[in-house]
Amino acid sequence: MAKIQRALLSVSDKAGLVAFAQTLAAAGVELISTGGTAKALRDAGLVVKDISEHTGFPEMLDGRVKTLHPKVHGGLLYIRGNAEHEWAVKQHGIAPIDLVVVNLYPFEATVAKPNVALHDAIENIDIGGPSMLRSAAKNHDHVTVIVDPKDYEEVAALVQTTGETTLELRRKLAAKVFARTAAYDAAIAAHLTKEFSGGTALPATLAVSAPLAQPLRYGENPHQQAALYGKFADYFRQLHGKELSYNNILDLTAATALIAEFTGDAPTLAILKHTNPCGVGQGTTLREAWDKAFATDRQAPFGGIIAVNEPLDGPCAEAIAEIFSEVIVAPSFTDEALAVLTKKKNLRLLQILKNPATAAPWDVRSVGAESFLLQQRDLKLTTAADLKVVTKRAPSDAELRAMLFGWRVVKHLKSNAILYCGSDRTLGVGAGQMSRVDSSRIAVWKAGEAKLPLTGSVVCSDAFFPFPDGLIAAAEAGATAAIQPGGSVKDPEVIAAADARGVAMVFTGTRHFRH
Repeated sequence: MAKIQRALLSVSDKAGLVAFAQTLAAAGVELISTGGTAKALRDAGLVVKDISEHTGFPEMLDGRVKTLHPKVHGGLLYIRGNAEHEWAVKQHGIAPIDLVVVNLYPFEATVAKPNVALHDAIENIDIGGPSMLRSAAKNHDHVTVIVDPKDYEEVAALVQTTGETTLELRRKLAAKVFARTAAYDAAIAAHLTKEFSGGTALPATLAVSAPLAQPLRYGENPHQQAALYGKFADYFRQLHGKELSYNNILDLTAATALIAEFTGDAPTLAILKHTNPCGVGQGTTLREAWDKAFATDRQAPFGGIIAVNEPLDGPCAEAIAEIFSEVIVAPSFTDEALAVLTKKKNLRLLQILKNPATAAPWDVRSVGAESFLLQQRDLKLTTAADLKVVTKRAPSDAELRAMLFGWRVVKHLKSNAILYCGSDRTLGVGAGQMSRVDSSRIAVWKAGEAKLPLTGSVVCSDAFFPFPDGLIAAAEAGATAAIQPGGSVKDPEVIAAADARGVAMVFTGTRHFRH
């Protein structure tokens, strides 16, 4: 590649621009620019040619048309050394453009603002920028293209010492351009699809594009490579501890989704292991909530994830510090809590900045074979008004409170899920079994291990009881009330079994399978 003689600069993010342009000018590179970018460069004392002077055509339509011109794209796209191309650009007076510096209108930042107007979103769709980037990136054998200010330093160093760039660098920068324009177009498509459909339509094409947030030491197991992508840092701030692992991230996001069910409620604490809640408690203080959650299962919380629904205070932190935990997630931490917990150098402390469960309406999962599943997030809230009493006996006020408490927890257990609970605490948890009866047996066994009597408890089932045996087992364990979706062909038999045992049962009409 010949030395860089001419550069076109047109950026929204002007960080580092002037210093980079000064390096180019010092190397004898002619600077061409547009609008605000040209002004910023001139204000810094640099000599700049306006794009309209270069093309011989004025900017028009409120700046919508300024770089969409053959003298721009011809100068970027023609193959140097190709006789036909050289003849064509000479015939039409097209000068080569050897370096392009463009970053795009801030579309993503604009639509991230609350209640952004459609007009504002549309006006922040960049047209000329992506066009120049793609032209330059396609012809990277001859043209250097920069879309990220982080790359100024490496390019400047080469221009300063050699006057040109290496093919290896140009290839890297070109690939980065196409990744950026793909992400940009994906963001536009996602926003407009949401706007024009009211946020409920399944997209005709699933476009998933997220920047690398951080590499991870490994995946679920040490032999698996892994990394975190996307805007995780917009939702969580790590205050202390080792780097997060792949499994940590899965667990803490599950914990955050569960504790969000109790936003604005009494002090609530949840302990999770492998994304399953193994204990949830409520109290007048977080310390009281901890005692109830921990009492559910004193073994599983070792190496677990703890989430709270209000600022974590000193007394609760002191109790938590008595066992080994991987991660604690909270809206904030008091100074007293931090003083206690930061003594554990490996314990990760994360502040919840925003609830990630409501960040997007869809869940996406890979199923291999270059295929994905897309579904609406399960954000269904169930209130007392949604419950249908189906037994002769209606639940008491205490049973009703326990039902609504437990229903928020069982929703976050892997299916088949059975939960025994009181009005402010879990008592026995059974999850992820092939049979609902097996989950119930495990939940009863766990309660027995914890020496928590189930007499007078409420049993919660994430899906219907397919046969009366599950309900009968719960009644024999001591449950006096049950909450379940209903919908089985055997519902009349299950209801009859409940009536025969004096169990009050309600149907929610909503299933919460979690695979």
